[in-house]
Amino acid sequence: MDLKIIGREEEIAILQRLKKSNFPELLAIYGRRRVGKTYLIKSYYASNITFDCSGQSNATTEQQLINFVRRLNKSFQPSEPLATPRTWQEAFAQLQDCLDRIKGPDKKVLFFDELPWLDSHKSGFLSAFGYFWNMYVSERSDLLVVICGSAASWMIKKVVNNKGGLHNRITQRIRLLPFTLKETEDYLKYRSIAFEPIQLLQLYMVVGGVPHYLNAIERGRSVQQNIEKLCFNKDGLLANEFDNLYSALFSFPERHIQIIQALSKKNKGLTRKELAVTAKIHTGGTLSNVLDELTESGFIEKMYPFSNKNKESLYRLTDEFSLFYFRFMHNVKEYEEGQWLAQSTTPAYLSWCGYAFENVCLRHIPKIKKALGINGVLSSQSSWYKSGAKNNKGAQIDLLIDRNDRCINVCEMKFGASAFVIEKKYATYLRERLMLFRQETNTRKALFQTFVTTCGVADNEYKTQVVDCEVTLEDLLKS
Repeated sequence: MDLKIIGREEEIAILQRLKKSNFPELLAIYGRRRVGKTYLIKSYYASNITFDCSGQSNATTEQQLINFVRRLNKSFQPSEPLATPRTWQEAFAQLQDCLDRIKGPDKKVLFFDELPWLDSHKSGFLSAFGYFWNMYVSERSDLLVVICGSAASWMIKKVVNNKGGLHNRITQRIRLLPFTLKETEDYLKYRSIAFEPIQLLQLYMVVGGVPHYLNAIERGRSVQQNIEKLCFNKDGLLANEFDNLYSALFSFPERHIQIIQALSKKNKGLTRKELAVTAKIHTGGTLSNVLDELTESGFIEKMYPFSNKNKESLYRLTDEFSLFYFRFMHNVKEYEEGQWLAQSTTPAYLSWCGYAFENVCLRHIPKIKKALGINGVLSSQSSWYKSGAKNNKGAQIDLLIDRNDRCINVCEMKFGASAFVIEKKYATYLRERLMLFRQETNTRKALFQTFVTTCGVADNEYKTQVVDCEVTLEDLLKS
């Protein structure tokens, strides 16, 4: 590895195994824009990449082929420059001829970046690529082909689940996610930037663990100052990022944005039916496709109900920046200095903090399980809610960890700058909610009221009465 890679331990183990494989390999790596896919591949395989090319946004097939042959000429430096191919079939034939001249036991990596852009309308790219793999690469154990794309839904439908020449040809896939809190801390420390845990969390709740966003954080500025500059300055990196983000991933992003905006307004999440009404999208194939694409791209999450009835599943907006954008940036008409510093003391800010922290917890469920000492116990996570009625206010539990040792952790997630204080009224609510949950679900498992907080739960008689387990921000930051 020629360049420094922060975190990504599981992914590196996969890349290492593929590098040592005695078989031809086809790796598909995908994930949202700016998450570091290209950096990971080019860093880890820096000394192994024999050929690489990238798709160009909104380019014609002719333009893509010109770019392709330029990369061929640069990578292989033939005695006579190769002519621009007329079709992708010819392009891959040229690549094959070049590869025929370099054989040997060491793994040679062919890297095709932004594959969705290479496969322009009626270009025949995927068909030609499939033929190239089946008739040539599959016979050479020294080749590793890596295909990459930010449009996760396209990668799944067109490549991973391909019904044509690439059917079942993917030997490994990696869905690259944003950094965890710990990886974010390590990345900033690598850049000599250190924040206190609560400050790091506040930053993460705005930009998530997206490396490109984190790279814009400046040393010597507070978290709030950095957010002000990134999001509320007319030249800030994230000032116009929202529209660019969705238009780069989806061909017709209007419906996707409608769904995101609808979810940004509801802290509890929305069912499919509620989304159709709120976002004004007819139920059916269109809504299903949009929801699938947003889920696969990592912007929303489908929380299955404890009862496992699919129709009652809740969709949550889990992309940190998208939530922040609609809560604080969407209606800003003119950027003024000090906007964010003023907003960060309002009730709207505190409401956002609560929901954003819940999202962080949902991204770190493995850390929560480890802190609880149950990472070795088979378990599943779900949510539960009971609609209110005239004589019943209803209830909701955003995270249940249902364990195979006949226990359930009923999780409450609370953000605060100091220890969370449980008062008598809230303790009564917690007890009543557990009773209602047991009554409605008929579960006979042991129920453990579990608090996941930033700074712990303050000691008092009510904590002693209702809190069974605790997880803190410190636990989420452990290696």
